[in-house]
Amino acid sequence: MLTRIDHIGIACSDLDATVEFYRATYGFELFHTEVNEEQGVREAMLRINGTSDGGASYIQLLEPTREDSAVGKWLARNGEGVHHVAFGSEDVGADSESIRDKGVRVLYEEPRRGSMDSRITFLHPKDCHGVLTEIVTSAPASAKTSATTSQDSPAAAPAASSAADEGTLDH
Repeated sequence: MLTRIDHIGIACSDLDATVEFYRATYGFELFHTEVNEEQGVREAMLRINGTSDGGASYIQLLEPTREDSAVGKWLARNGEGVHHVAFGSEDVGADSESIRDKGVRVLYEEPRRGSMDSRITFLHPKDCHGVLTEIVTSAPASAKTSATTSQDSPAAAPAASSAADEGTLDH
C-alpha cells in the first residue's frame, strides 16, 4: 500500500545554488547528499517533514554529472523542473507487482538500491498520465545517512531504465 509522497525529484543545472534557494526560500533542511556515478548525478535530499510510518517527505534535487546521463538528457530537452514523483511504500516489491498486474509497466524487474539505502522501482510515465513515478521503501531509520555523508550508490532516482536513454520517458 502506498503510504505517502516520499519525494518530488527536481532536475537542476546547479545543485549548490538550487539547494540554497530551497533552504533560503522555504527553510527546508539539507538531510543527505550523494553522488551516483552509475546514474551520472549528484543529488541532495531536502527534508520537509517526518511521517508516522517512519518515513519522511523530501525534495530530491538532481544535477547531472555528465550530459549522457538520463537526467542530463532530460534536462537538455526540458530544462530545470519536476522530473518525477515518488510514493512511499511499506513493500516496494509487492506494490510494484500489484501495479504491474493492473497493466502499468514497471521499469525494474527487481527493486534496486536508491537514495539513503532505500529500495526503489519506477513506473513508465506513458502508463501514468505522463508522470515518471517512483515507488520507494525507506531504509530503516538507523540505516539512513545524514547530509555529511557522500557516497556512490548503484541506483538513484534519475535513470529508470534504458527507456530513459532512448527518450521514451519524455513527459
